[in-house]
Parts: sequence; C-alpha cells; structure tokens
Amino acid sequence: MEAFLLSTGIVTLAEMGDKTQLLSLVLAARFRKPWPIAWGILVATQANHALAGALGTWVTTDVLRWVLGGSFIAMAAWMLIPDKLDDGDTPSKTSHMGVFGTTLVAFFLAEMGDKTQIATVALAAQYQQWAAVVAGTTLGMMLANVPVVWFGDRLVKKVPIRVVHLVSALIFLVLGLAALLGWG
Repeated sequence: MEAFLLSTGIVTLAEMGDKTQLLSLVLAARFRKPWPIAWGILVATQANHALAGALGTWVTTDVLRWVLGGSFIAMAAWMLIPDKLDDGDTPSKTSHMGVFGTTLVAFFLAEMGDKTQIATVALAAQYQQWAAVVAGTTLGMMLANVPVVWFGDRLVKKVPIRVVHLVSALIFLVLGLAALLGWG
C-alpha cells in the first residue's frame, strides 16, 4: 500500500504545471470532448508507466541505491524548472486519428523521458512492486490531468504552481537523500 500511495502522491505533485498537464488543457480547449480525452490519457499513461515500471523492477543491483538517490535528487532540481508546451506539441484540430487517438499518441510521446516516467522507474526499482507503482503513478496522472480536461483555465489559475513545485522538489530531495543514506 505504501508503494501505491507514495507513487500516487509523488506523480500528482510532479504533474502540477507539467507539459502533459498543459497538453490536457490544449486538448480540452481544442476538442471540447472530455471523455475521449480522459480515456486517451488513461490508456497512454498505463502503457507508458507499465513499461517504465517494468524497467524499474528489472534494474536491481548494488549500484541501484546510488542511481535511485541521484535520480530523486535530480528530480528535486527538475521540479524547480516549470515546463512549457512547445508549439510542435499542439495537436491539429482536424486530426485523422480522432480525439481519443490524438490524445493517446500525444500523451504517450509527451511522457517519454518526462519526470513522471523517470519517477515511475525509480519507484518501481525502490519498491519492487510493479503493479502498485504503476497503479499509483497512473492514478497520480489522472488526478492531475483529468480535472484540467473538465475545468481547464479556472482550475489552473487557482493552483499555486510555484508552491506545488517547491513542495514536490522537497519531497524528491528527501527521498533521494534517504536512498543515498540507506534509510527505508
């Protein structure tokens, strides 16, 4: 249960103001069809994080503690850099794949190498509980992105993104130091 809850919390915080959250806003504004967007986010996240979690449970060595600690500390620093949506990431309004397909592909690709994907690898490596970590990180993505699909601008304007980034950075820093020092 710890792996699930921690994975959910970390990814929810890490997603605040992230590129994929901005992508959710763009998709919602562009297509105005929240259900296929939400399903696309879910399927893309499950696929991406299942692969990341599998990688995390596979890489178990003595060096893992150092890699894990360094990764969490790097995540702490990365949390302090806000993401911006690139012009190339904006889906076409007339996509031939439809709303679901466009969301699925855009989200899957946007998550490649993203901090939440790296966090999924690190958490799966730490806990060695693939299903709990993938379920938790997927829920975290849904908690952060799906409200944006339905509430868009109103929600994003009320969330103190800088504070969330600072708290997230602190959590990753503590996790990184704990891993390096062999705590937990």
